[in-house]
Amino acid sequence: MLKKQVGVIGMAVMGYNLALNIESKGYLVSIFNRSHEKTKEIISKNQEKKIFPYFNLKEFIFSLEKPRKVLLMIQAGCAIDNVINSILPYLEKGDVVIDGGNSFYQDTIIRNRYLEKKGIYFIGAGISGGEEGALKGPCIMPGGSRKGYFIIESLFKNISAKINNQSCVDYIGENGSGHYVKMIHNGIEYGDMQLISESYSFLKNILNCNNIEISNIFSDWNKGELNSYLIEITKNIFNKKDNKGNYIIDSILDEASSKGTGKWVSQNSLELEEPLSLITESVFARYISNMKNQRIIANKKLNGPYIKKNNFVKKELIEKIRQALYLGKIISYAQGFSLLRKASEKYNWKLNFQSIASIFRSGCIIRASLLDKISEEYENNKNLLNLLITPYFSKISNLYHISLRDIVSLSVIHGISVPAFCSAISYYDGYRSINSNANLIQAQRDYFGSHTYKRIDQIGSFHTQWV
Repeated sequence: MLKKQVGVIGMAVMGYNLALNIESKGYLVSIFNRSHEKTKEIISKNQEKKIFPYFNLKEFIFSLEKPRKVLLMIQAGCAIDNVINSILPYLEKGDVVIDGGNSFYQDTIIRNRYLEKKGIYFIGAGISGGEEGALKGPCIMPGGSRKGYFIIESLFKNISAKINNQSCVDYIGENGSGHYVKMIHNGIEYGDMQLISESYSFLKNILNCNNIEISNIFSDWNKGELNSYLIEITKNIFNKKDNKGNYIIDSILDEASSKGTGKWVSQNSLELEEPLSLITESVFARYISNMKNQRIIANKKLNGPYIKKNNFVKKELIEKIRQALYLGKIISYAQGFSLLRKASEKYNWKLNFQSIASIFRSGCIIRASLLDKISEEYENNKNLLNLLITPYFSKISNLYHISLRDIVSLSVIHGISVPAFCSAISYYDGYRSINSNANLIQAQRDYFGSHTYKRIDQIGSFHTQWV
């Protein structure tokens, strides 16, 4: 029997499209899914392709050439452990198991340690790009065993997205680092999406732009600094109509769901004591969106501002929104990469930030021309503390912060909720502040808890009898 080069377990959207992607690059692919009917359906649709179905795990594993390469594309959590334990009796030393789902990085660290003891290489690979990316070329963030990565490196380079003939994949680091970087990616994605949505809210509710106007504005923005995948799909969303001729966007309920990675990255920022305010506010914004019934009640009980008719110069204000959005995105990326730096030190991962920014440039959801600049800055300074203080980004920040302030001010005056924009300018001002208000907090802590404080004119810790 002809041995297959790669095996994929899990035939949901991502697993199915990755299997097709792998096969299209000339590999023989074994597939397995818990539901046999799903497997049969896939084979019936792809009879001409070199994809081979298996209906029990033993036959599936034994169908693969050695060292075996097994890609798990199943729901994160205990399902991963169940499948690993189910295939473990049939694996041999030197085989490679890859978790390509959105697993929590601490779980990946545990699984890596567990399989390493048994001689099995385990790779926790963050994979971004959605359905289209999985089929045509995703951004891949593999972490775990370096020896294991060498075995699957050519596979990942072949199936990943390309930019300037470079594959959007690189070895991230040890144990759970790949899934950690994917978690940060998703946090930045939360921030990006929230900032874009707040820009839309401003255009619609303050400037009274219709859907076609908003689509054209985003189309113009996508030709410049804001060029990105999310801006591109947003301009398309506002043009789409249903079969009755109505704009679909106007019929979509204003409740946004989430799958947990935003919560994980927010929790981790607290654990590592790294301010991730914009991204965390974006997570909270999704939570408040799901309080629809309460919002309906609050709308009847709580007053907003009375707004007089405004005579805005529309073109000027649209440019201010563009600048505010770009600076907000910069701050979102700055926070995400700053947390990456803190985690790299904490977990001794030795992350290559220039490489991470580089592979984000294609295939993934947050791909944007902005990442070229980020990659350049890290190439110039590998010990960079924060993107905001680099030559390019400090220049942009100094030019655009007034626009960000104006958009926040106008939104507050008009009663429009813009938590991401608000947190962006607050972080910006907090980060550039040479004298903060924390001296009073230190005094309060010493007053009620004798926690002591430091002085600006003397070395050491001090306590005062305040009463």
